[in-house]
Amino acid sequence: MSRPRSVRLAALGLLAALVLAGCAATGPSDTSGTATDGPADAGYLTPGKLTIATGEPAYFPYVIDDDPTSGEGFEAAVAYAVADKLGFAKDDVEWVRTSFESAVAPGPKSFDFNLQQYTITDERKQAVDFSSPYYQASQAVVAITGGAADGVTDIAGLKDLTLGALAGSTSATTIDEAVAPNVAPQLYNTNEDAVAALKAGQIDAIVLDLPTAYYATGVYIENSFIVGELPIAGVPDEWGLLLPKDSPLTADVTAAVDALREDGTLAEITDTWLGSGQGVTKLQ
Repeated sequence: MSRPRSVRLAALGLLAALVLAGCAATGPSDTSGTATDGPADAGYLTPGKLTIATGEPAYFPYVIDDDPTSGEGFEAAVAYAVADKLGFAKDDVEWVRTSFESAVAPGPKSFDFNLQQYTITDERKQAVDFSSPYYQASQAVVAITGGAADGVTDIAGLKDLTLGALAGSTSATTIDEAVAPNVAPQLYNTNEDAVAALKAGQIDAIVLDLPTAYYATGVYIENSFIVGELPIAGVPDEWGLLLPKDSPLTADVTAAVDALREDGTLAEITDTWLGSGQGVTKLQ
């Protein structure tokens, strides 16, 4: 005996719903995040969390009081702005510490991205990924008042001085290419070692990125001053967020940085934390 037409239609509708549900369960899932449902878990070190690395310690003006969780300081503020663009609440950001060298080296990483003033270079791109730049830094010369660099007003005056810098850094490259000194520069494993050499009179001046130079002369190198800002030399000192090689997050993190640049947020953060370093004499 055939069933009433209304019953048969209802049964067919139920069967179609079950088939569609089965297809949805076995098909690929939508992993895209939105402003309301939060970021996707795919690709993150810890699902539902954004793991960000910085240095040990992390210095002013990049991180205030070595506490990135405060969001205070240039790079701490950039990190949380990127996190927000990616859909993460501040409480969902976790911080870890790494050395500068270990983060640039090939191999597994303990973070989703790392920011420690990493200059984007083709050589480093062989081992890690970078976002688009969030800052372009210039290099500056720092010296002790009354020392050999006091009174220098141009690059020619630097050529016979002993200059120091962090080994493998843009500062070291700038010494070679912008100054081309007659005396071999002294290169150090850390900026702290270079500062100690300057204080001990072992070198005449050190080259640092401008924000660090401004802070160094104002806070932790007594009787020091900024001789001047050096021309851009070699690879432009553009800083990017560093990610593991071939990270699935690189495109999203780059899009976040680009959005912050376009909406003016990066400029606002830069003015807040690095603006006081402007106006230094440019050496020619």
